[in-house]
Formats: sequence, C-alpha cells, structure tokens
Amino acid sequence: MTQILESLRQTADLGGPVVVILLIVSVVTLATILYKLWQFSAAGVGRHRALKDSVAAWDTGDRSEAASMLKTSKSYLAAVVEMAFASGPEDAKRLEAEAEVEFAQLERGFRLLDSVAQLAPLLGLFGTVLGMIDAFQSLQDAGSQVDPALLAGGIWVALLTTAVGLAVAMPTAMVLSWFEGRMDAERVTAERAIATILHSQGRHGAVIRTATELIHA
Repeated sequence: MTQILESLRQTADLGGPVVVILLIVSVVTLATILYKLWQFSAAGVGRHRALKDSVAAWDTGDRSEAASMLKTSKSYLAAVVEMAFASGPEDAKRLEAEAEVEFAQLERGFRLLDSVAQLAPLLGLFGTVLGMIDAFQSLQDAGSQVDPALLAGGIWVALLTTAVGLAVAMPTAMVLSWFEGRMDAERVTAERAIATILHSQGRHGAVIRTATELIHA
C-alpha cells in the first residue's frame, strides 16, 4: 500500500496539477462504480426468475400461484408487476412510467461516468500541451547550450498526462457500456412482463367465459 501511494505521489509530482485532477477523478469514478455494483446487486438486477414464473402463471390464468410466486421475488420490478396485476390494458402507459422511475434510480451516476469517459482524455491532452509548452520554453532558455536530454525528458513528462487520462477513460467507458447493456436488458424484461400481464391468455379467457355466461343467462 505504501509503495502504491508513493508511486501515485511521484506520478503527481511529474505530471503536475492535471495528473492530480485526473487521480482525484479516478477515485470518484471508482467509488461511483462500486456504488452502482452494490446498488444493482441490492435491487436484484438480472435476478427475475421468480418474477418471470409469476408472470407466466398469470398468463395461464393461475392468479393465486402468480401472487404467491411474486411474493418470493427479490426483483425491484415486483412492485410494478403487482400493480400490473390490478390494472387493465388502458393502464399500459402508467405502468411503463412506473418502471421508468425504477430505471432512473438505477441509472443515476451514468452521466458522471459518461462525462469522465469523454473528458479524461481531453484533460490528459490539455496537460500534454501545457507540458510541451513548458519543455520548449526550457529549450529556448537553454539557448546554445541545448541538451537533447532536456527536451526528451520534458516530452515524456508531458505525455504522461495523456497516458493517465486514457488509463482513467478506457476502463470507465467499458464499465459504463456494461451498465447500459444491463439496463437495456432490464427494460426488455419489464416491457415483456407488462405486455404479457395486460394481454394475458388468462385475462382473455376470463372475458370470454364472462361473455358466454351472459349469453346463456
């Protein structure tokens, strides 16, 4: 741990304030990613087996089994599905809006990760430009006593900020892409569950039976 901190300190000393900013951004980004992973786990993202079984039971007309299985679900979508059980086709928009509220909670922090993925390389490039300016100023001040090592040293230090910026941006972009892919799958699951419940075979069968009873009454 001490060696890691010492390496970070040396990197910050070499890269200047831009590298310090990037290191702070990386810490905030890592904290956000860990929080989102915990939130996804706590909400039961991707764990919808009981919920899907409940919807399937409802689709076949087994209302009691559907309600019983829904109670065992750990999914954050269970409340939306329970609401759908008591709704009709005319409530589809309202149910979709309720699902979007749940999705919005899970997608908090995505904008921050997206900003980091886009701006970290630019910030690193900005640091490189500043470092190059400083290197060429040092070269100019040296006058006729130009030392190639002085220029080479200034250039690699300047490029360090670009490397740090890319090191922050690339993992962030990959993790954000994974998060967004999970949320796309969650939306498909919610839309399918709502559509199945509102247009279930069991519901249609109940309507047909009711109509038949009225005809024969």
